[in-house]
Amino acid sequence: MTSAPHEPASASPHQSVPGGDWFRRYGLVLTLAVVCGALALVKPTFFSAGNLINIVRQISINGILAVGVTYVLLTGGVDLSLGSLVALTGVAAASLAHPGDWPALVPILAGVLAGLLCGLVNGTVITAGRVAPFIATLGMMTAARGLALVASGGRPVSNLSPAFTSLGGEVAGIPVPALILLVVTLGSWVFLGNTRLGRHLYAVGGNEMAARAAGINVTGVKLFAYALCGALAGLAGVVLAARITTGQPNAGIAYELDAIAAVVIGGTSLSGGVGGVGGTFLGALLLGVLNSGLDQLNVSAYYQQIIKGVIIVGAVWLDRRTRAR
Repeated sequence: MTSAPHEPASASPHQSVPGGDWFRRYGLVLTLAVVCGALALVKPTFFSAGNLINIVRQISINGILAVGVTYVLLTGGVDLSLGSLVALTGVAAASLAHPGDWPALVPILAGVLAGLLCGLVNGTVITAGRVAPFIATLGMMTAARGLALVASGGRPVSNLSPAFTSLGGEVAGIPVPALILLVVTLGSWVFLGNTRLGRHLYAVGGNEMAARAAGINVTGVKLFAYALCGALAGLAGVVLAARITTGQPNAGIAYELDAIAAVVIGGTSLSGGVGGVGGTFLGALLLGVLNSGLDQLNVSAYYQQIIKGVIIVGAVWLDRRTRAR
């Protein structure tokens, strides 16, 4: 319980793998550098300002979702409802964002609060109802998508105010969604590394029984993780609606898979207790770089899915192998 949050509490000298710690710390950075270098050799325009801005704009939504689900995975849980929450919260925000209706802050808060409420429902069903996270969030995934379709009548919600859509625009040439992602990432990094609740998240994921014996409110910690994950999914839904200037009830399909992939690639263990948002951000960036590079190389979207699947399985396999040794 007193060990550093990013290291297994039971680690001992004879269990260490030569270079294992170094690879866990810097392997993703090295991989990202190698991929960027290879793409730059093949496509000299890869490092152009326009392409780099486009990459950070593309990863912003997935990055916000990935940071949110990092909290849940750290507790040993999972959230499969992220994509549907993006759709529901986007529709909720867009419904209040028509010109002359409300100030832009109102639809933004409405979207975030809708996501927070759904996250609390997930957490309550899991903790009080003792339903497996996979099943509980799978049910929310279906219900939230249905609510989005009912609320919108199955049609996109359009005619949004300029003040609201500016959330998806740019400031001094930098995409606003990227700035939001940066603030969310830095805030979460500080929170997880410097607060008692942040350390409790690691403790619960590392050993729930030991955390409970140590006096940690395990139920409260899990509720917090799912609520915050839902709130950040709501923020992502609001940003997406502002960016595409409509609230789409069919938006966010399979977004949860890319978000979880970014977290796993970033080094967060699916068993909980190990990881952090720094790795999550790099994982989202690596996926964005790969998507951009493969698009520029005219690689079929079908093959792109295969490549991402191999990367995800490889990351999990490497994590399991390293920790087992």
